[in-house]
Amino acid sequence: MKKIRWGVLGAAGIADRRSIPGLVSSAHSELAAVMEIDAALAEKIRAKYGCKSAYTTEDALISDPDVEAVYIASPVAYHARQAFACIAAKKPFLIEKPLALDAATAKKIADAADAAGLPAACGLMMRFGSWHTVIRDTIRSGRLGKVVSAKAQFTCWYPDMPGAWRQAMATSGGGSLMDMGVHCIDLIQYALGSKAVKVAALVDTRANRYDVEDEATILFQLADGTHATVEASFCIPDSAAAWRLEFAGTKGTIVATETLGQVDGGTVSIKLDDQGAYNAQQDKGQTAATVEGPAGFGNMYGREFDSFSLSILQGKAVEVPLADAVQVQRVVEAAYESAKTGRFVSL
Repeated sequence: MKKIRWGVLGAAGIADRRSIPGLVSSAHSELAAVMEIDAALAEKIRAKYGCKSAYTTEDALISDPDVEAVYIASPVAYHARQAFACIAAKKPFLIEKPLALDAATAKKIADAADAAGLPAACGLMMRFGSWHTVIRDTIRSGRLGKVVSAKAQFTCWYPDMPGAWRQAMATSGGGSLMDMGVHCIDLIQYALGSKAVKVAALVDTRANRYDVEDEATILFQLADGTHATVEASFCIPDSAAAWRLEFAGTKGTIVATETLGQVDGGTVSIKLDDQGAYNAQQDKGQTAATVEGPAGFGNMYGREFDSFSLSILQGKAVEVPLADAVQVQRVVEAAYESAKTGRFVSL
């Protein structure tokens, strides 16, 4: 079976913890090279996964003839430069979110990849969660009726840490909303098949001293009329968090707990009832969900690499195109603008 040989830029951090294990589990991918600016760290990661090469510069990895595709997992400040280098080298790439420090630059990356006819995808890997596929299919089948609202809360504990690139606007482009909220915005839009058209937000730094937000709550309306809210926080202890994703419609509700995050799993309650007549007693009744759950859980990152590798090998449409990531980043920027002006921002 043909496999795509991958090189990883920024192979420590999340790449080492989650993405590379997913890559090596993929039936259609193999790890060929890693890159970190610290030579000892690069060699340590190379040895850990038994791949062929370790590099300390992005150019060396991208120009390696054994590398057929590149995964960009470096800090956001380097994304644009590395993405354009991949495009120049005609190497397909999977790039972590956000694509760049701002949506305008992100669009330039997406446009350049399209112009080059180059497969390129964004790492919004939660689309590959087992329950999220079930939720999407349930909603799009119409079993929930007309969806009227959606909610998501995704949090972590991220205290002040000197030198942490995610805590500085110059290297991250934003805080909890840019880092975590993007997944919630994307999943809501993905499940509903509709995009945000109007945004309002509260954005603050409540518990920490860094110069990006650690708490953000946004309200947005989608083109289909659905009202959606997202809370993204760096202020809640991990053990106390209850990550939630909810949808409510005229024929039922979906409440997902712990399906967000980096591990495929969680629990979901789906309640369906085509009620019809008004009930003054507001009896909830005993209606049971008839929607089947996933056959099993797996590795979201592995599915992500499988999907994109097959896009390269077979010419299949990319499941998470860069244009989707650009649009999500525009929603985030509209939220920041709303927080500053106190007004709704139209997209």
